[in-house]
Amino acid sequence: MNFKVQPTAQVDETAAIGDGTTIWDLAQIRENARLGSGCIVGRGAYVGPGVRIGDNVKLQNYALVYEPAVLGDGVFVGPAAVLTNDYFPRSVDPEGKLKRGDDWQAVAVEVAEGASLGARSVCVAPVRVGRWALVAAGAVVTRDVPDHALVAGVPARRIGWVGRAGVRLVEREGEPGAWECPETGARYDEKDGGLVERP
Repeated sequence: MNFKVQPTAQVDETAAIGDGTTIWDLAQIRENARLGSGCIVGRGAYVGPGVRIGDNVKLQNYALVYEPAVLGDGVFVGPAAVLTNDYFPRSVDPEGKLKRGDDWQAVAVEVAEGASLGARSVCVAPVRVGRWALVAAGAVVTRDVPDHALVAGVPARRIGWVGRAGVRLVEREGEPGAWECPETGARYDEKDGGLVERP
């Protein structure tokens, strides 16, 4: 066992945990979940049954990742962020009978490589957050987020672009649709409502 689990955490015996991963106090990892190597699961975080998480992912304190979510490598999920799995949630059916697991079909939130979800943000499934995108704290994501998009608000809307460093990009003077990271100098081109990194 090359991972670390605090005594108060609960990790189901069928869960697969990668090397170098740390699971902190009161976190719960459910059955058949798969976490890659080098992950950090914060205090009180929840990972649902069958959730797939890549390498070097950070789930901050009290993040809730419900099945069947899929998180790519290098994803950041901020404190108390929620990834839902039911677009029409109900405790009971139309006749008032308590719904059970077989009474509905879970839908996924997918968070692609390098994307970040800010504190207390909510992703309402089904939705995809693109590569290296940034969801602002408190935002409610109800539709797909393009790669490198910076989204904020309720519902979340694109308010800018971000690079791999997470810094808001600036448009290059005299080059409409050309963007640059002020931290790394990486350049990007805006095409068809998306952003493409230059080689």
